[in-house]
Amino acid sequence: MNLTISGHHLEVTPALRGYVTSKLERILRHFDQVVDVKVLLTVEKQKEKDRRQRAECSLHVKGNDLFVESMHADLYAAIDELMDKLDRMVVRHKDKVQDHQAAVRRSTLQEAAGAA
Repeated sequence: MNLTISGHHLEVTPALRGYVTSKLERILRHFDQVVDVKVLLTVEKQKEKDRRQRAECSLHVKGNDLFVESMHADLYAAIDELMDKLDRMVVRHKDKVQDHQAAVRRSTLQEAAGAA
């Protein structure tokens, strides 16, 4: 897995890098076919102070690209919210990818083997 953590108008400190990687472990626990992860942390220069901190994640998994973004007043809260969204999206993607017809095919093969 390739992991890229970058900052825009922000220096990515070792504490931020460690926090993001520890939160990404939860995603990898659900789905281990992650190819590439790009995380962008941004401090926006808006007049609106409430949602200045922004976290974006682009996740390349086998067969699909997932993109999630989150904005919050606190960067750590934005990262938490981002990982929650990403976790839900990865679980949903995993459910779509799984073969839901395996039990039907297995029973059909067993019936065919029993008849032969």
